[in-house]
Amino acid sequence: MDAYGVVGNPINHSKSPKIHHLFAEQLGHQISYSKIESTMEDFTKTIELFFTKGGKGLNITLPFKEAAFKLSDSFGQSAETCQAVNTLSFSEDGRIYGESTDGLGLIKDLENNDIYLEGKEVLILGSGGAARSVIPSLHEKDIAGLTVCNRTIEKAIKIREDFIHLREINVLEGLSLKNHYDIVINATSANLNNEAPEINPDVFNGSICYDMGYTYGDTFFLNWAKRFNPSFSLQGWGMLVEQAAESFYIWRGVRPDTEEIILRLQKETEN
Repeated sequence: MDAYGVVGNPINHSKSPKIHHLFAEQLGHQISYSKIESTMEDFTKTIELFFTKGGKGLNITLPFKEAAFKLSDSFGQSAETCQAVNTLSFSEDGRIYGESTDGLGLIKDLENNDIYLEGKEVLILGSGGAARSVIPSLHEKDIAGLTVCNRTIEKAIKIREDFIHLREINVLEGLSLKNHYDIVINATSANLNNEAPEINPDVFNGSICYDMGYTYGDTFFLNWAKRFNPSFSLQGWGMLVEQAAESFYIWRGVRPDTEEIILRLQKETEN
């Protein structure tokens, strides 16, 4: 039985094992898929040990996406552009291939909910691996403008510098935000600590608010943001399933039916 898993910290909340087992059930594949907690100091050792034991592929989540990029021997186009990886596969010659499926997952989820990005002003909160992973896909959709806001302004400036070849990115500190944005995307870890980001909440008024995080019921971030009158709010269940399907395709060569899986998960969140 082929072995897969997801590496993160914390990792207990992850729904990736459930999703990938649903994919396997749908397609008649036999796989195992486990949660693996690591630390930044032990991350390389964790990956090497998994593949040494015969593991076939790994998903990578917070806070290791940039570290996974550095560990990869070769990359897909998306990973090479955003310099962050959420999917690793191991070849027979011992090389590690890294790709990022997050951006594609985000776009598919937005469009599945009739949210189209062309000509829109987009604000991303956060400047870690999660933010990096979706910038190329946002750019490909001909957005009107992109702003990155981060608590540590130096990290946001680094993103602007790293993507200068792709597009102009505005960089602001949270309390300096004054413009209206059509779509606000939360790529911070606010939900893990139940801490609202330090931003001017007026940016949510009339905006579409998208949280890349997910939970049963509303996330902490969405509960907070809804106080400031967004026109629509959505959390990242759909993105999670869509990016997972792309990972499954990389590993197994077949793409699952995501609509069926999303509907099953939505029913669970409502119960």
